[in-house]
This record gives sequence, C-alpha cells and structure tokens, in this order.
Amino acid sequence: MATKVSTQKLKVKKSTLKVTDRGNVYVLATFNNTLITITNDKGETISWASAGAAGFKGTRKSTPYAATTAMEQAAKKAIEKGLKTVDVFIKGPGSGRDAALRGIKSAGLSISQIADVTPMPHNGPRAEKKRRI
Repeated sequence: MATKVSTQKLKVKKSTLKVTDRGNVYVLATFNNTLITITNDKGETISWASAGAAGFKGTRKSTPYAATTAMEQAAKKAIEKGLKTVDVFIKGPGSGRDAALRGIKSAGLSISQIADVTPMPHNGPRAEKKRRI
C-alpha cells in the first residue's frame, strides 16, 4: 500500500518587535548562575542569555567570566537588531554583577544608567527564637 505524504507548508513566525536605539538590561546574578534579559523601551524582550546557555556547567556557571560571556552573547544579538544605549538594572548577590557590566561595555553598548534593584527587607519576617545552650 502506498502512504500519503503531507505537503503542508511550515508557517514561519515573523517578528513584529520594534527595536529603537534605547533599551533596558536586566541582570539577575544568583550564587549559581547569571541570567540576562535585554528589552526595548516598552519592556518587550529583544534577546536573553544565561551562563548555562553560554555553555558553562556546574560551578563554572557562577564565575564572573561566565557572566561576561553570557552578556556579550546577549548584547551582540541586541546590537544586530539596532540597540545602542541601555539602562541597566542589577538584582541579586552573585559574582556576575560587575562582570556583566564589563561585558556590556566590551560588546559596544553605551550605559546611561545603572540601578541596583535587589529586594531588601525593611523588617522582614519574625526572627527565630534565641538558641539556649
């Protein structure tokens, strides 16, 4: 018996994302990884990268070098789409904080503002009871 072969055309999704020359960079630096998202001025994602997606595994993901590599990858994708100037928002206590900023500069983006948006508790939850020995 002959089998019928489907001749459907694959639909290609076309990007309708508007990229101006200004945008935002969000850096989440945890103890285990560094996550980077680059958005346009409306907050729509242009490109993203992480130390794990850059090819690092295990404890090497948490290094400053991995953060720099990930930032350069994300920034090059954004520059190809037309991004030039960024505001940087850094969150988290990880070692990739400063390295990500160096990666932005080395990729060719100009930084207009740097803000630390790490959440800090004003009082926080109730503390544990004092240990009695």
